[in-house]
Amino acid sequence: MSDLVAYIQKNRMEVTNLKDGATAAGTAAFTTTRLLVGEFKAAEELLTRLVKEVKSNGLFSAQPALLIQPLEMIEGGLSTVEERVFLELGAGAGARQVKLHVGPKLDQQAAIALIRARGT
Repeated sequence: MSDLVAYIQKNRMEVTNLKDGATAAGTAAFTTTRLLVGEFKAAEELLTRLVKEVKSNGLFSAQPALLIQPLEMIEGGLSTVEERVFLELGAGAGARQVKLHVGPKLDQQAAIALIRARGT
């Protein structure tokens, strides 16, 4: 099973496999002047590609759990619509479970603890 974390910035994403440390990053034009993810399709395609690059592969590998952390354009928190966008991005990228964290960038251990926590 893979646990992944996706850090999202303006027109840039980085996805890390929390088990083996494999990381993939990429850019696409998905940010608008008002929204970190204003072009959903472009963001979903990039996240899907990055998840495929870092998730564990094998005959019986399960879909990954994914923690998404927006790092920019989060002043004042996220609206419920923005939260939904990030959760839908993760689901569209093939994650079996998607969690969202808004706050200071998490290190690997904190990301693992949060993604494995129940009920959050």
